[in-house]
Amino acid sequence: MSHATRMPAMFIGHGSPMNALEDNRYTRAWEEQARKLPAPRAILMVSAHWMTPGEVAVTAMDAPETIHDFGGFPQALFDIRYPAPGSPALAQRIAQVLSPLAVRQDLEWGLDHGTWSVLVKMYPEAQIPVLQLSLDLRQPADWHFELGRRLSVLRDEGVMLMASGNVVHNLRQLRSHAAGWDWAVRFNEQIRNAVLNGDRAAVTDYLRFGQDALLSVPTNEHYLPLLYILGSQGADEPVQIITDGIDLGAISMLSVLVG
Repeated sequence: MSHATRMPAMFIGHGSPMNALEDNRYTRAWEEQARKLPAPRAILMVSAHWMTPGEVAVTAMDAPETIHDFGGFPQALFDIRYPAPGSPALAQRIAQVLSPLAVRQDLEWGLDHGTWSVLVKMYPEAQIPVLQLSLDLRQPADWHFELGRRLSVLRDEGVMLMASGNVVHNLRQLRSHAAGWDWAVRFNEQIRNAVLNGDRAAVTDYLRFGQDALLSVPTNEHYLPLLYILGSQGADEPVQIITDGIDLGAISMLSVLVG
């Protein structure tokens, strides 16, 4: 299982599932990263869209199905298939790495839009094995950060750690063709600065940002995936912002590359 290159880790602000069909500055930035980065042996994705309260699961099937977990979008989006293979062996390895935490080997889920709407742009051939790790929302932010730290060993085994969500995600405050709400812009800037400064306390204790945080993170499933990527960062590893911006007033497209 030796692999000469330590794989990078990446958090993608995925935004609307329509990004899977559209060509814009965000999707072009994802495509550019995929071209520049070393090809991974496999991808482990933490998506905002797979929540398993009280447990952690990993997809462990040979051929995960494409899940269309949304409504009200054009038929073209429902027609997308992302037929990447799975890897039961890697699923077992992930359980080993996270032991003694029990990791359920899941044969039901598949790849949800938090995963495929990004990967269909980055790796359109769908030739790289992809696994998803679920979110246990009952656990505190520090716990998710720590899981990222433990998973970082996989980066030395040819596995790219990816996470998909949005630092600011408030669907009740969306507005079309308008600048970001002031609270969204402020919170995004605070988290961006914390990421670039390696300020673990600020990213995990994000509620210190008060009302801005409560409006930006009304529920935490889109925020927590970022912590896995920051947790996997080595002591002297660089971190950079690969895209940023507030979409539809209340969705942050901030994306982060570690390594």
